[in-house]
Amino acid sequence: MGAKTMAKDVKYTTWVENEVGIQGVAGSLDGELAVTVSSPLKPVAGTNPEQLIGLSLATCLNATLQAEEKRHGLLHESVVRVKVEFGPDEPGYQFWLTAYVKIPQVDRATGAAMLATAEQRCPVAKLLAGSANVQVQLVDEFPEAEA
Repeated sequence: MGAKTMAKDVKYTTWVENEVGIQGVAGSLDGELAVTVSSPLKPVAGTNPEQLIGLSLATCLNATLQAEEKRHGLLHESVVRVKVEFGPDEPGYQFWLTAYVKIPQVDRATGAAMLATAEQRCPVAKLLAGSANVQVQLVDEFPEAEA
């Protein structure tokens, strides 16, 4: 859509499938990943889409920050914590994501520059970029996590 058009140089491919909807087991076609999925609105064990998208952003962004730390000759100390909220929309539902990023071993200006670079390089951050429902914030301390 707004992305650059480039020839594909695919480094990894996976196929995942969900045939059960919101309750049951979904996963990769190669059998390496099997996840019990459930609704966050029901008292049933399992992982939900909210957790998966939050973990995708947290993992990808922090892995990209880890590469930035290494490029700066630093040990990996960054932490990414993502708050995912879910609520009604018309029609259906929507998510709101706020990624809180802590890079404790650098000053704020350096951390902001590293985070800006990571946001430009992280595939998940690039995928979500431009959404009014996604915020990324550099923090000195994480806000309290509500249940």
